[in-house]
Amino acid sequence: MKKLSCLLLMITWYLGSYAAVPKRIITLSAALSETTDALGLGKNIVAVDVTTTYPVFLTKLPKVSNNRSVSAEALIAFAPDLVLAPEGSVSKEIQYQLKSAGIRFVSIKQEYSVNGALKFIRQVAEALQLAPKGELLARQTELKIKQALAGIKSGSKPAKVLFIYARGTGVMMVAGKKSSLDAVISLSGGKNAINEFEDFKPYTTEALVKANPDVILMFDFGLTSLGGVNGILKMPGVAQTSAGKNKRIVQMDPALLTNFSVRLDQAITALNGKLMEL
Repeated sequence: MKKLSCLLLMITWYLGSYAAVPKRIITLSAALSETTDALGLGKNIVAVDVTTTYPVFLTKLPKVSNNRSVSAEALIAFAPDLVLAPEGSVSKEIQYQLKSAGIRFVSIKQEYSVNGALKFIRQVAEALQLAPKGELLARQTELKIKQALAGIKSGSKPAKVLFIYARGTGVMMVAGKKSSLDAVISLSGGKNAINEFEDFKPYTTEALVKANPDVILMFDFGLTSLGGVNGILKMPGVAQTSAGKNKRIVQMDPALLTNFSVRLDQAITALNGKLMEL
């Protein structure tokens, strides 16, 4: 009788866990979308935010965010059973509205480090009721990251890299310490040219000249918005830097560069390759 009771309990637990796997998911960041897909539930995503560009099939899904802002109505309209969001990106009021509508909401903090990436994968998997699969994916990702780090090439000294976020000349920011860009630059064998402040601050010509980067790094859309490499080289102060004199301007896909999840190894290898080829 005891064996039968245990067996029934295990079956009930298994079926309950299976039933808890969300069928309609909304992901509100590129990293959340990619990680959900890597865990095998990409097919269950019904809507995404504007930053999601990978895998390509997810770009064809409806966008629920407008310039990264969301509304409860827009989310509820897709009848999700789970909304995954970066920590701090959705207001308490909207969270309350989702809960009142019977929709589970999970926010996850992203930490910009190797351990942070592995923790992120595990947390997403837990939210999806796929903890064992998440543990396996985290271990696989850790191995790939170790291989990527072991393959890092370096010069006589780390290149000083200045990351500029731009959407035309009207919106320009530079990345300081403790930002995602600071972390990926360091992991890729470079050195952030900015160490006076944390996070992001508005771009100034004075800061650019003072930093004197060896390389200027940008998202591909940012470089395009400024007129390409020639446009960057004509910006005030750029010609006075080592990067400007040597035309060392690097562009990369933002979804890859700031992933800090299942593709971190690819970001490290790709950025290191670009830093070394110039």
